[in-house]
Amino acid sequence: MSTTIPKETLTFFKKLAENNDRDWFNEHKPEFKAIEAKVKSAYNHLGELMNAHDQIEKIKIFRIYRDVRFSKNKLPYKTHFGGSFARKKPELRGGYYLHIQPNNESFIATGFWEPNKEDLFRIRKEFEMNDSEMRNILNNKTFKTTWGGFVGDKLKTAPKGFDKEHPAIDLIRRKQFIFTKKYTDKEVVADDFLKNVNDAFKAIRPYFNYMSDVLTTNLNGESLL
Repeated sequence: MSTTIPKETLTFFKKLAENNDRDWFNEHKPEFKAIEAKVKSAYNHLGELMNAHDQIEKIKIFRIYRDVRFSKNKLPYKTHFGGSFARKKPELRGGYYLHIQPNNESFIATGFWEPNKEDLFRIRKEFEMNDSEMRNILNNKTFKTTWGGFVGDKLKTAPKGFDKEHPAIDLIRRKQFIFTKKYTDKEVVADDFLKNVNDAFKAIRPYFNYMSDVLTTNLNGESLL
């Protein structure tokens, strides 16, 4: 099993960005398939590392082929690898994502990208009732050093039914509850990259534990499972 991201991954995607057409890709497909096999193995290795501190139910590596049907960008191929790591449902909420792209565009992301209507309302009501536990997690030194703060979309004002003057309105206005962490090309191909990613994912657990508890209980704290 591969325990690193091969250096040729970034080199190949740089070439593909300059030759993003079917003729070039088909000519170089054997090279891509060899790289893809190593990268999939690396993702699986990361999944094994994560299973030491979490329960990963599914690892999905996204295909290189772009869906151009409804896009103005008609280039046929992605110039990156992306893969998600799903936690055991329904009791464990949240997910992980690893993105490998040259020119220092690699990153990891974690959290809640597009919570459904019910989950979004439940999260907001929790913050409305008591935001102290979430604040403590966000302000923890290790957590803050690793992940910084929330990124993602938020409303310009209070959502319907919530007080725009509420002390937790900065949290309540959020539509996404995600964190990201960027990596340089040098970091991505280093021997300890997957270990570092795993350490970062491990650091998110207080947040996931909190959100899983919120999303599997009602407003009275009674289990929904």
